[in-house]
Amino acid sequence: MELRVESRPLGDICVLSSQVFQDERGFFSEVFRADLFKALGLPYEFVQDNHSGSVRGVVRGLHFQWDPPMGKLMRVTRGTAFLVAVDIRKGSPTLGKWFGMEVSAESGKQIWAPAGFARGFCVLADYAEIQYKCTGIYNNKGESGIRWDDPEIGIQWPLAEVQLSEKDRKARTLKQWLSSPESDHFTYSDDHTMVAR
Repeated sequence: MELRVESRPLGDICVLSSQVFQDERGFFSEVFRADLFKALGLPYEFVQDNHSGSVRGVVRGLHFQWDPPMGKLMRVTRGTAFLVAVDIRKGSPTLGKWFGMEVSAESGKQIWAPAGFARGFCVLADYAEIQYKCTGIYNNKGESGIRWDDPEIGIQWPLAEVQLSEKDRKARTLKQWLSSPESDHFTYSDDHTMVAR
């Protein structure tokens, strides 16, 4: 089956598409194969799968984890959502830049955002489910977040009226994050790898 990289926004994010076989019975698609991901130069060892369901207007994010570093492969399996990733790596030429894309269950698109990017989404359908494969086990002592509406980032969210958790409402700005000692865990290097501290 065909699995291909459609684009590489900000250099290190990947938009992936999978071949879908469909007939009157329904559809079938391979969304992950370790050998194909390896051939594309993408991570192929994921250690945790997460599944989230939310109603229209819910924003979750912008979340990230540095211990252990966590990259995420995100897809929408029901409804439609706007998936976002923001570069938070010190020294990166795209620091503070964001990429966002409307993804539906029907589109079959996936977005890979490595460690060093804050990720989030906004639900556009009445209800949507987002699944993401993670390269690190969740650790609440090694995670944080950036404000979804940080004006210095300027994400153009498709909805103005949103619902947030208390935790996300109180998240730091990118500037506050970069002034914290934890931000040294995400440092950009010339070979596009994240240098762990």
